[in-house]
Amino acid sequence: MRELAVPGAWVHEPKVFHDARGSFHEWFTEGDFLAAAGHRLRLAQANCSVSARGTLRGLHFADVPPGQAKYVKCVRGAVLDVVVDIRTGSPDFGRWDAVRLDDAEHRAVYLSEGLGHAFMALTDDATVVYLCSEGYAPSREHGVHPLDPALGIGWPQDVPPLLSEKDAAAPTLAQAREQGLLPSYAACRGYVDELRAAVASAGAAAG
Repeated sequence: MRELAVPGAWVHEPKVFHDARGSFHEWFTEGDFLAAAGHRLRLAQANCSVSARGTLRGLHFADVPPGQAKYVKCVRGAVLDVVVDIRTGSPDFGRWDAVRLDDAEHRAVYLSEGLGHAFMALTDDATVVYLCSEGYAPSREHGVHPLDPALGIGWPQDVPPLLSEKDAAAPTLAQAREQGLLPSYAACRGYVDELRAAVASAGAAAG
């Protein structure tokens, strides 16, 4: 797994095997994940969304702790997947990175707790599946407007964005910060450190 420009997010680029029957690839392996993130992937919920071309979902995040880490893959069509550092106090606050996820290269993106996530469907019926470390909890869920000019995310200019009413009404990053909605870098780092410590403790006990 390769770390993105936003610390705490990685892209998995699998080797895809093709033959006359079709193709095969491993879209998640625990060893690769553990080597990158330093802890195991906790799975509490698995989601699937189907989107028309231009649909822009996000920018979403959850309170930390416990937050909601996501492992994201597009199984049909294509999307532009975006991760944003919204952690107050982070040296990379406001930085974003984007990865094209599609049914040809079969990349997957993992973003750890406290990072913002959004994606735009580049094709009709773009189907995205994502594994979540925590279940959906409306009281802990928040959003930042994905078209916030201050973020300057490079969404495709030839695809008109289609947002839900909720996402269209989301605050800018600056407004979310003023309202105290954003997770802190220290809390996010502390939570991930706890996850890594649990792995180290389990390894020591096994040894």
